Amino acid sequence: MDDLDKYIEKRKSKSSKFAQNYEKGYEQFKIGILLKQARLDAGLTQAQVATKLNTGKSAISRIENHAEDIRLSTLVNYAQALGKSLKLEVA
Repeated sequence: MDDLDKYIEKRKSKSSKFAQNYEKGYEQFKIGILLKQARLDAGLTQAQVATKLNTGKSAISRIENHAEDIRLSTLVNYAQALGKSLKLEVA
């Protein structure tokens, strides 16, 4: 079980509402966690990413914590600010 799976199980055990809505919101949640982890792996703060994207720290926080309606162009720009590229897969 990786860190993300452990985190999810912990949240499910603490919140019945989270557990009930887990499947519905999982993909959006996962996107935010992946973006945050990529930022941390790049050694950047939210403020540093915000500067690179010419936006505010609160916008980066929203992207990482509420990614349910994020635009593809925003994802591409976020990845580029981390020195990464975006890879999409349709399965």
